[in-house]
Amino acid sequence: MKSLPLHYQILIALILGTVLGFLFNPGEEPLVGLTLTVNPQDGGYKVVQQQAEQDPQTLEFSSKEALLKRYPELKKQFVAGDLEKSETFKVEGRMIHIVDSAREVHLTYTRTVDKKVTVTTYSAANGEKLVEKYPQWKTEFELFGNTISQKVMAISKWVGDLFLRLLKMVTIPLIVTSLITGIASLGNATRFGAMFSKTLLYYLSTSLLAIFTGIFVVNLIRPGIGAELPGGSGSLSSGQESISSIFIDMVDRLIPTNIIHSLGEGEFLSIISFSILSGIFIILVGGKHAKVLTDIFQAGFEVMMRMTMFIISLAPIGVLAFMIYAVSSQGIEIFKTLSWYMVAVLLALLIHAAVILPCLLKFVARRSPLEFARAMGPALMTAFSTASSNGTLPLTISCVEENAGVSNEVSSFVLPLGATINMDGTALYEAVAVLFIAQAYSGEVLPVQQQILVAITALLASIGAAGIPHAGLVMMAIVLQAVGLPLEAQGVIIAVDRVLDMCRTSVNVWSDSCGCAIIERYR
Repeated sequence: MKSLPLHYQILIALILGTVLGFLFNPGEEPLVGLTLTVNPQDGGYKVVQQQAEQDPQTLEFSSKEALLKRYPELKKQFVAGDLEKSETFKVEGRMIHIVDSAREVHLTYTRTVDKKVTVTTYSAANGEKLVEKYPQWKTEFELFGNTISQKVMAISKWVGDLFLRLLKMVTIPLIVTSLITGIASLGNATRFGAMFSKTLLYYLSTSLLAIFTGIFVVNLIRPGIGAELPGGSGSLSSGQESISSIFIDMVDRLIPTNIIHSLGEGEFLSIISFSILSGIFIILVGGKHAKVLTDIFQAGFEVMMRMTMFIISLAPIGVLAFMIYAVSSQGIEIFKTLSWYMVAVLLALLIHAAVILPCLLKFVARRSPLEFARAMGPALMTAFSTASSNGTLPLTISCVEENAGVSNEVSSFVLPLGATINMDGTALYEAVAVLFIAQAYSGEVLPVQQQILVAITALLASIGAAGIPHAGLVMMAIVLQAVGLPLEAQGVIIAVDRVLDMCRTSVNVWSDSCGCAIIERYR
């Protein structure tokens, strides 16, 4: 393996991890033989649940609504009126899928009622807390939560996380030293201003192109029409106030009150703004002091790059572990349930990554898209497996400079900035996901003005999104609130988020890399 180029090693790890992941994928377990005995009580209901040969469980519900939320299969029994006496029912068409990542357990519950599929995800720090928080799942977790598949998932996730922690360990010092060195080496503030304006224009343009590509595809496919999501149905609110609050918060985070705290907490917008200002004022001070500081940061950058290269040599191990976890943790049935949503996201990402960005490379940067993609192969595959653009940043810098021939002056400025504010894939994903939820929630396509609101909010939210796994889900809450959608509707798409996160992170890194090629040509 050591004699193979790194991108081949990572590719082999991707393929092997995928195969092993499928072998250890437990799939969804059918919940058969469930008998429910419902006893009406004053102001509520007591339910005795008997699963197969397990001991019965007794659950209490304060209202009819609470009972039906847990057991929608009983809805028919309430059509003609409430239950007046104790009755026993047989329940079928239920499946569970358990994912154990050592630090968190997810239990996905899929049920079919009147040919409609409903998916609910329950999460806790570990199996013990899951059972404590959701006692109704005690029997099922004891049956299916301690298998060899769960142990493989937990171990592979832990190994993958160790690799990601190593990458994150060098990310902040690499960002600080590379940005300050890159700006200070420009020699004058005018050259910095020119590079900054071109970089910002590129990031804004590609993010908007990505968002409108996503909106076009989701309106074409309409994956949410007819879908069932948590949160019911209703009308949408405008939520105009959200945009200004997002923008103000983003500007606030650009100005750290304590840079040491920002470094410790990994607040990348604050770190980048402080590093840029430090580089500018090194130029303005000039003389021997500027030379001393530039040499210090240049030395720090060289040390961090050497450490980075060592960590990168471990990438095949990390990629293998992440792929085993990602593939083994996904249930097949949930992909069927959300198939059209996934098609919409993946098609939009494919158009942006394989059509729009290569056209920019070909006609603006005057570079061969195929050759440039080959040069960026290790970074793109690592981004795919780790789902972290910040974690992949050290490898992205290495590939851009050593494989693609972009100067350190450009890469050290463009890539750290891009890893924080240029999230094409994330912005596209948030727009598609929110419009999908809106279609399922309202049963119709959003009006144009609200789609524009989604586009603007998704752009601002993507700028503020952290370059870590599942950060898009956190920022999506802002976009959902902007158009008045229920936050609980987001829960159903969590089950497939990891796969989509891997794809959109690769697009984020690909866009940053293409930006380097374009800025290199026009600097």
